[in-house]
Amino acid sequence: MSADIAATCAAAEAAFDIYRAQPLEARAVLLERIATEIMALGEELIATVMAESHLPRARLEGERGRTCGQLGLLASIVRAGRFLDLRHDPAQPSRQPAPRPDLRLRNIPLGPVAVFGASNFPLAFSVAGGDTASALAAGCPVVVKAHPAHPQTSRLVAGAIARAVSATGLPAGLFALVEGEGTEPGTALVTNPHIKAVGFTGSRAGGLALAALARTRPEPIPFYGELSAVNPVLLLPHALSTRGTALGAGFAASLTLGAGQFCTNPGLVLAIEGEGMERFIASARAALAGTAAQPMLTPGIAAAYERGVAARGAHKSLAPLANFAGGALFGVSAADFSSDPHLSEEIFGPAALLVRCASAAELCAVIEGLDGQLTATLHMDEPDHPLARMLLPSLERKAGRILANGWPTGVEVAHAMVHGGPFPATTESRTTSVGGKAIERFLRPVCYQDLPAALLPEEFSQNLPCLIDGKAA
Repeated sequence: MSADIAATCAAAEAAFDIYRAQPLEARAVLLERIATEIMALGEELIATVMAESHLPRARLEGERGRTCGQLGLLASIVRAGRFLDLRHDPAQPSRQPAPRPDLRLRNIPLGPVAVFGASNFPLAFSVAGGDTASALAAGCPVVVKAHPAHPQTSRLVAGAIARAVSATGLPAGLFALVEGEGTEPGTALVTNPHIKAVGFTGSRAGGLALAALARTRPEPIPFYGELSAVNPVLLLPHALSTRGTALGAGFAASLTLGAGQFCTNPGLVLAIEGEGMERFIASARAALAGTAAQPMLTPGIAAAYERGVAARGAHKSLAPLANFAGGALFGVSAADFSSDPHLSEEIFGPAALLVRCASAAELCAVIEGLDGQLTATLHMDEPDHPLARMLLPSLERKAGRILANGWPTGVEVAHAMVHGGPFPATTESRTTSVGGKAIERFLRPVCYQDLPAALLPEEFSQNLPCLIDGKAA
């Protein structure tokens, strides 16, 4: 198996310079053709994913649309050319006390990228998902490690990408799918010298093991891992007192969406004690009691969820507020929560913890003690704005996306989206895996000093966006 992966990575390396030398239009066309080929799979794809993932049709049709929309967004970004970050500081030969050389900058792709398919999004975070799309948009060949939870889905989508590569006349080594159980395939990929970056969505333990391999290679490479988050939801006092019942129902719907198997699942609720909190609990309990159990993605995920809920139920500091087949909610005091770091760990599935705070000061202290998160949500009314303003600096340091009066499940594919955050939400807080900025993970800057015009990259002569002496041309 390792020999096959080595040959696959070598083919990706051989395709790299050919692909990155193509016009930007060729990259954009490839991304759009991949989306076309995925849509052409039609019912076969949806039926296959349903059988392998147990996810419902409507969810998967939406995920397919999101996957293709992501490819289209990145195609438009490639065509616009701003991601190249072209800059030109013209020579100043008469400058005193020393002349300034002619300086030009552009971003270039890193090289072949290894992508690990995720279990919970078999389309949008898998073979043709955000990591693959943004790497191809940047100009990088991609080798995908298929997730064993949906092998046939992975093969179907990989076939669609291969057909798009062939139809656009690009080298076959530009994309490949590798499969296999255990740690050997992933280890072989991350340690292969042709691989220059890794995109990963999965468990904290698995991600940290692969990140260590990437870091300790003879040539260390960037590892973009999404590992875990509990995505705190803050119920501020006025909103809780006036909307506690509605907030309880909304929370339960977000918690149980997709059997709670979202990376943005709201696994932690923070609130100040009072009548509003009790209405919230009663409403959430009723909603969870009426929610049917949903099949989980794999037997292993289901078993881990059951162990996590059982451990919460046996914890001496936790009170079971709702523990039903469709979802579970436990309560804990702020003091007990802060004294046990294990309580802030993610349970992958529809389980959450409500932290009862005695005051705004205690609420602030709990937030300060949290790990990094993908999201943080504020439910607030106008009278809550002073408290929200006080909390925002802490939330900015803790999360990649801050929501107001919404629920974190659901990630819009857009230019301004950030799906990332401080560790352990991700291994690189300066990046996003969703949206227009995702392309930046697989680029690096190169400066050209006094290079003759005949040797300059073509982009400098193509009327693309360029800063001249730091100003837009």
